[in-house]
Amino acid sequence: MRFPEFKEEWHTSTIDDVTSEFQSGKFIKADLIHSNGSVPVYGGNGLRGFTNTYNHIGDYVLIGRQGALCGNIRFVTGETYITEHAIAVKGTENNDTKYLQYLFERMNLGQYSDQSAQPGLAVSKLIKLKITIPQEREQSKIARFLTTIDERILTQIRIIDKLKSLMQELNNELMDNPTWTKVYVGDFMEFYPTNSLTWESLNYKEGRIMNLHYGLIHNGLPIIVDCHKKVLPYASMGFNSNSFTFCHSGDIAFADASEDMAEVGKAVELINCEDNDVLCGIDTIHGRDIKGFTTVGFKGFAFNAKYFHDQIRKLAQGSKIYHLHADNVKACYIYIPTIDEQQKIVGLLRCMQEKIETAEHELHLYEAQKQFLLKGLFV
Repeated sequence: MRFPEFKEEWHTSTIDDVTSEFQSGKFIKADLIHSNGSVPVYGGNGLRGFTNTYNHIGDYVLIGRQGALCGNIRFVTGETYITEHAIAVKGTENNDTKYLQYLFERMNLGQYSDQSAQPGLAVSKLIKLKITIPQEREQSKIARFLTTIDERILTQIRIIDKLKSLMQELNNELMDNPTWTKVYVGDFMEFYPTNSLTWESLNYKEGRIMNLHYGLIHNGLPIIVDCHKKVLPYASMGFNSNSFTFCHSGDIAFADASEDMAEVGKAVELINCEDNDVLCGIDTIHGRDIKGFTTVGFKGFAFNAKYFHDQIRKLAQGSKIYHLHADNVKACYIYIPTIDEQQKIVGLLRCMQEKIETAEHELHLYEAQKQFLLKGLFV
């Protein structure tokens, strides 16, 4: 794909030929990085904090050069301090630095990392890579076009974050109501053993039994998980499920381990399980309301309210990794209104969740559009 006003042939070059700078950043002492300051400090992970001095000024592309984020691409401008964990790249006078950002995204530079226990990118290796590149005018137009897509993606992310924040605030306000009946979890819920299947034992292609891994609770699953939507992976064929209890609609799964205190005890509620075999997996706590005190959907929101998590936080054990046990959950309480009021609250909060899911679907479409353009606009 090309813009119609450009007819010139693209030429073959190396990264070294089109960059005026291509070098690792410099070490900075941790005590010089603060939560505020005039100059942002960037590493391979992105923004690390702020300091009061800079080692780069102007437009730069940052390439993460170590660890899991090898090849991670970011564009920065103005006064910045770039650490040794990132490579700072600037185009020559005839090559658009912003264009290089998208070129490197298209190239997936992470694939050139050294295959070792700690992956790393070598400047001497990257600058020799061959590329095919247009004239600067065409570079600039491609860069401006893709920047427009990126800005829309960023706007969509902000919309999602705002909706999630609004929903959490509403949930906190609705659920923390001492005028309702105070009930300890152990007085109305029963808990069941969970399996220890790792990611290597799960897949999204085929199987009979869906399995909830605790990592999904921390990353991406909504509070109400609809099993009809097939969002959970399958256990590999041959897994023996006889020792475990399949989930019913309304069952709860808590994440019982996390490096982040804010995430330990995070819960999801499963619905539409009747036509699916669903199990709770490694590092989860599987619970069920055996007294009929709650309507489907209410517990998921109640167990994610701030007042409930404040109780969980006091009971979680550990230093670097926090753990939770079923007995800890049983010792906590929630406030429960009438079934009729529960249903109205669930209806309101589920509408909010569906709005968030729609916004997230839009984001995926924008991201897919960008990937399509990255493939089509570069030779």
